[in-house]
Amino acid sequence: MELIKYTHSCVRLEKEGGVLVVDPGNFSGPEELAEVLDGADALLVTHVHPDHLDAAPVQEHLRSHPELEVHAPASVAAGLRESVGDGHRIHDVEPETVLEISGFTVRTFGGQHALIHPLIRTVDNIGYLVDDTVYHPGDSLVVPHGLSASVLLAPIHAPWNKLAEVIDFVVAVRPERVFPIHDALLSANGFGIIEKQLTAFAGKYGAEYRHLGTRERVRLERRPVPAGHDHAPARKEHL
Repeated sequence: MELIKYTHSCVRLEKEGGVLVVDPGNFSGPEELAEVLDGADALLVTHVHPDHLDAAPVQEHLRSHPELEVHAPASVAAGLRESVGDGHRIHDVEPETVLEISGFTVRTFGGQHALIHPLIRTVDNIGYLVDDTVYHPGDSLVVPHGLSASVLLAPIHAPWNKLAEVIDFVVAVRPERVFPIHDALLSANGFGIIEKQLTAFAGKYGAEYRHLGTRERVRLERRPVPAGHDHAPARKEHL
C-alpha cells in the first residue's frame, strides 16, 4: 500500500489498483482535488467541516463519477445524498465496524470531534484504520480502545489542540511511524518548532516522525493481524 499526502488532512491510499481518498478538504484547491479524486474508488470522510470535506467540488465529482462510493458519518452522508440525488453509493458509517472497500479492510472508530470551545457544538467524527496499518483520526486525539496502528497520521496543529496533547497522543498510540496531517495553518517556523518536539518525543518511544510535503508518497507495509483477531470477509459488520 502507498500513501500520498496532500494538503492539510487529505491523503490518498493506493493498493493493487484500488484507491481510497480520506478527507478531501477545501485547503487543497480545485486542481489538487481533481488530482486527488482521479481514479478513486471510495471516499472516507471523518466529519463535516469544510477543511475535511469540500462539499461543492466533491458533489460535482460524484455526479460525474457514478461508480464512486462515499463512507461518512450519517449527517454528512445525508447531506451528500440530498445534493447528489443518488443514495445507494453513499453510506452511513458507524463506529466499531469493519468495512471491505475495494480491496482495503477499514476499521472505524468514533465519537465526537475534539472540543473547540464549550459554546461551539461538537460534531460526529469517525477515525479510520486501513489494513490494520494506517490510522487517520480525523479531528480527535482520543485513542480508541483496541487500536493498534503501525502508522499514525497525527493532527499536529489546530484551533482545538495544543502540542502537549499531540505528543501524548503519539506516545499513547505507540506507532512505528508518524506522519503529519492537519497542518495547513502552520508557517515554516511553526513546523520547525512543532516537528522538533514531535521527532524527539516519538524517538524516545521507538517511533520515527517524518515530515511529508504535499504530494509526497510513502510505501506502507500491512501488519499481520494478531492471532484470534479475524476479519470476516463481509463488506460490513459490527465488531
